[in-house]
Amino acid sequence: MPENNLKGSGFPEKLAKPAMRALEGAGYFTLEQLTGATEAELLDLHGMGPNAMAKIRKAIADRGWSFKE
Repeated sequence: MPENNLKGSGFPEKLAKPAMRALEGAGYFTLEQLTGATEAELLDLHGMGPNAMAKIRKAIADRGWSFKE
């Protein structure tokens, strides 16, 4: 998905490209969809690292959401 199509996805703007490819490859296209996954599931994706998870964790918390337990 081209970067300009990510507006409205809710993903952090500075999320690294490998992390974005990992999320999109796993079928996640919006931040809200990530609330249906556990942090461990997301960290298992190839290209998802601790820096990207920290940005995603903050974006989810900022909206009052949480990951699946």
